[in-house]
Amino acid sequence: MKETLLGKSNVLIVDDEELYRRALERILSRSGYEVSTAREARGALEAVASGGLDLVLADIRMPGLNGIELVRQIREIQPDLPCIVITGYGSAENSVEALRAGAYWYMQKPFDEGHLDVVRRLVEQAIEHGKLKVENRMLHHQLRSRYRFQNIVGQSSALHRVLAQVEKIADTDSTVLITGESGTGKELIARAVHYNSRRADRPLVTVNCGAIPEELLESELFGHVRGAFTNAVADREGRFALADSGTLFLDEIGDMSPNLQVKLLRVLQERSFEPVGSSKTIHVNVRVIAATNQNLEQAIQHKRFREDLYYRLNVIPLEIPPLRERREDVPLLAEAFLARINKEKGTRITGISDETMSFLCAHPWPGNVRELENLIERLSVLRESGRIEVSDLPRNLMRPEPGAMLPTSPLPSSGLSFSDIVNRFEADLILQALEQTGWNKQQAAQLLGINRTTLLEKIKRKGLEKSVERDPAGDHAAPAVLPR
Repeated sequence: MKETLLGKSNVLIVDDEELYRRALERILSRSGYEVSTAREARGALEAVASGGLDLVLADIRMPGLNGIELVRQIREIQPDLPCIVITGYGSAENSVEALRAGAYWYMQKPFDEGHLDVVRRLVEQAIEHGKLKVENRMLHHQLRSRYRFQNIVGQSSALHRVLAQVEKIADTDSTVLITGESGTGKELIARAVHYNSRRADRPLVTVNCGAIPEELLESELFGHVRGAFTNAVADREGRFALADSGTLFLDEIGDMSPNLQVKLLRVLQERSFEPVGSSKTIHVNVRVIAATNQNLEQAIQHKRFREDLYYRLNVIPLEIPPLRERREDVPLLAEAFLARINKEKGTRITGISDETMSFLCAHPWPGNVRELENLIERLSVLRESGRIEVSDLPRNLMRPEPGAMLPTSPLPSSGLSFSDIVNRFEADLILQALEQTGWNKQQAAQLLGINRTTLLEKIKRKGLEKSVERDPAGDHAAPAVLPR
């Protein structure tokens, strides 16, 4: 830890006694640290405010502000900067007070040869601890940024309704039940609820109830004590305990066994549980978010899910619409996936052709957003660069789905004008899209899976501009914006 990618670690020594100040400076400089010194708290606070420090070592007794008060003020300026308090008096009371003030640890004078290794190890550990805290804070900030509402891609009214509900309920402690088909993004919505709530700085713990065998799931949820069962060689905390003061996300709740459903119901009612093999009751403050792709009301009728548990979970229901019900989101999602994959995989895909996008928008997407994401990744990796074309698509995306809009009457014996039929069919599609979007050309283009400029050219070429102009607000209607 003495050397980082940006150079040596920087240590500040604060002590009014020159002898000890120089002794510590010599020890740490020889150990490879960049060392600066200060004689009193004011100079130390100025150095801390300037930034760039990795550790502060402060004497506990100095004129003016003492070392413990200095630690408190440093914590207000830089909460993640570790501080070690130096004392020449060995008072247990002072040491405890220093730790309560936020010091990483304390060490005693004098610094003789026998203590050099101890000093070096303590300094190294404190710097490592500080860097880990900074990394954790940055990671948590990235998670919160990733799951802000505006980073959930889509502008369909169906998605907006869900996000509006999430915005209303995020900052409450109410239990949430998220339903929807597999691949619709239920976990993404659960994370949005957590990271936009007052519990955002506390843990979000996830359990996939369908992926863990029943005999292990109870221990996973509630923990166990040593000897509770074979191979239980040590005590282990369960997910409820780990999520205390935060959020527990129970994915695939419909797969939970009836036996565990009873125990989960009790936790929701009493906010307490006993680890497996223990009689000790543990109380927790946990918000529960559950999700399932099953119809729980039907499961209740078939005696596979408890009705009382269902009503405990279904305090606030959130139903995520399938992708086929929000096809206007397909182009936005595809472009977002392309950008991410280009960055992560090093591909150089420049876009998706209009004709290809039309096929993507027409596909029913039984696997929903996850299926679209996987397809875009596969196409990008195989294509490597350039634009994705129709020829790149798998065959199943190029077959019309049942009920697609195709002529059903037999062809006349005298023949027909193929181009006229196609042009009329295309004009009808454009008019339908414009009517459906209130004559908003941007939204109509997205609904059709083509660029806005392409739509404008087709409108002009087919003489449809006069029809569009009957709604003067049509081209100026504001596109939908995700709630912030």
